[in-house]
Amino acid sequence: MKSLVLAEKPSVARDLARVLGCNNKQKHYIEGPRYVVTWALGHLVELKMPEDYNKDYKTWRLEDLPIIPKQMGLKVIRQTSPQFRGIEQLAKRKDIKELIIATDAGREGELVARWIMEKVRWQKPVKRLWISSQTDRAIRDGFKQLKPGKNYDSLYQSAVCRAEADWLIGLNVTRALTTKYNDPLSAGRVQTPTLAMILEREKEIQSFVPKEYWTIHAKIGPLEAMWERNGEKRIFDGEKATALFNKVKGQKGIVKKVERKEKSEPQPLPYDLTELQRDANRRFGFSAKKTSSVLQSLYEQHKLVTYPRTDSRYLTKEMESTMADRLQAISSGYKEEVQPILKQKGKVLAKRVFNDDKVTDHHAIIPTDEPLHLGDLSTDERKLYDLIVRRFLALFYPAYRYETVHVQLEVEGETFTARETSIIDKGFKTVTGKDDEEDSSKPLSSLTVGQTLSIKNEKLEKKLTEPPARFTEADLLSKMEKYGLGTPATRADIIERLLGTEAIERKNNRLTPTPKGKQLIELVNDELKSPELTARWERELESIARGKGNAEEFLRNIRKQTKQLVFEIKGSEKSYRAHNLTGSKCPECGSFMKEVNSKDGKVLVCSDRECGFRKRKDPKLSNRRCPQCHKRMEMHEGKAGLYFQCRPCNVVEKAQDKKKTVSKREERQLLKKYAKEEPVGNSLADALKAALKNKE
Repeated sequence: MKSLVLAEKPSVARDLARVLGCNNKQKHYIEGPRYVVTWALGHLVELKMPEDYNKDYKTWRLEDLPIIPKQMGLKVIRQTSPQFRGIEQLAKRKDIKELIIATDAGREGELVARWIMEKVRWQKPVKRLWISSQTDRAIRDGFKQLKPGKNYDSLYQSAVCRAEADWLIGLNVTRALTTKYNDPLSAGRVQTPTLAMILEREKEIQSFVPKEYWTIHAKIGPLEAMWERNGEKRIFDGEKATALFNKVKGQKGIVKKVERKEKSEPQPLPYDLTELQRDANRRFGFSAKKTSSVLQSLYEQHKLVTYPRTDSRYLTKEMESTMADRLQAISSGYKEEVQPILKQKGKVLAKRVFNDDKVTDHHAIIPTDEPLHLGDLSTDERKLYDLIVRRFLALFYPAYRYETVHVQLEVEGETFTARETSIIDKGFKTVTGKDDEEDSSKPLSSLTVGQTLSIKNEKLEKKLTEPPARFTEADLLSKMEKYGLGTPATRADIIERLLGTEAIERKNNRLTPTPKGKQLIELVNDELKSPELTARWERELESIARGKGNAEEFLRNIRKQTKQLVFEIKGSEKSYRAHNLTGSKCPECGSFMKEVNSKDGKVLVCSDRECGFRKRKDPKLSNRRCPQCHKRMEMHEGKAGLYFQCRPCNVVEKAQDKKKTVSKREERQLLKKYAKEEPVGNSLADALKAALKNKE
């Protein structure tokens, strides 16, 4: 009898099959003596759409809403149905005794597997593979410690509740807004309160009135000092500022107070997904989506990091014994940083990182014990991997220690303050790189109370108060985390959805609401805009996942909420005007055309949704980049065939087939495949020649 292993993707299935000794490759599975490994292609099964319940729902009509099925049904996704049928055939095999769920170890992965099980009517025993990295060792250890499938029933219930809630609210509210105002308007359980936060910040910026203020600076003895009164360093009265400046100019300063303190900063904990997305955005300008994508590649393809979609920054106590192997694995790329740690026998100094109570489904993101080959990584992969490794290495270094001196001086009855910092021990900052603040290693000024110092270089500076800045993705992720909007795994997709529906746009790495987004938020119900309401839903979903919440009650409340939201939109008297209407009319129905941004450039779309006429405004953009400005080039068909053009640079290139280069990683895999035990040389070419000779 054999076990059926269900992976989430073909690439993961191939790795599992290799480790489990399965070599018989078929179209939909890979078979071995004890295991049959098959795979999903992401989701193979999804919730039925409205038209699956009633064909009339295919046409969007306001009078049909709300659409609330008594029982939510499932359907096989048409595009991936051949793979589903392949799994269905395997499920019927009499030599299959059990199913091992090996999809991603998280809420979404559980849903992928359980919905497939439901559609194939699986009745045999179920076990769960729950691992935090894709290395061969982790896979082997995981199969030795398979968990009963029923342990994850609560996680599945939570996933179902999330999917149904997003369907009920997102689909109904989006259809209601779109049909009421005759324009594609998207709303949802999480995306709408996220948009509301961006709009709230925009209101603060627009209503902001700058104020003039002045500051007084002076060099007092060896110190750079600043005027201060009751903790305030700004003076909002110009005449008062000038009078104060004239009062202290050219006078002497007396040291009234000297406070010396030795301080320490503990080692930062390793990354969870949200914190890593924030740092990658601040340092490299990566979008949250890009960070998720690059991280997935490091996890799945290179197997260099542990499970990415985690919300914990702690490790389990039993992981302490694995630290030496992880250090050894990264030592080829981080020799200087690892050597001092190995001299201390790889001892973790930040002991607080080992805390079983603070590890949820997965521990923090750290390097695996897979040997590192930096040459295999792309530039973006190296950047992200470097962040993860340095944050991990910080655990082995001592705390950062520094000394501060706070000096208070009196000049003609006015107070001036100065602060200096000196590093005692750089500690973990040796490996984490540049700090935000410039630290000085020079000795601090040795001043005593009562000492008189001369004043030089007095400056009266005039400034304006500044409005709050628009959110970067790092800022927005922090806000979403604070209010519990979405999960670490879904936040990037929510931001991308807002960008995709043109509710917001990116400008210089900051998120700005569009005219469409500004109008949309005015049309949406107040309750749906509230981060607090969504945060409450998220807490309830988390409670269900932990086996403490009530799934039926949660969905009852969501259905009630859906009805209320739709009825409010139906009865609303608010107006909306598409912001992107052009002066040109549709050749088919005469309605005005709208200008829409697409991946291939600008497109003109008929404003009447029932008409659906569309035509390209600009030439189609290719993936080829201009050699001068590096922007995407236009695609054109000429007499000589396809060619690419960059108009601003006046560059034209003929389309030619590019030769595909083999990466170092692919070369090493090919070498491993074709090289025999006897030495045949040290190049891939030698190995291939020898393999061909043997074949002949």
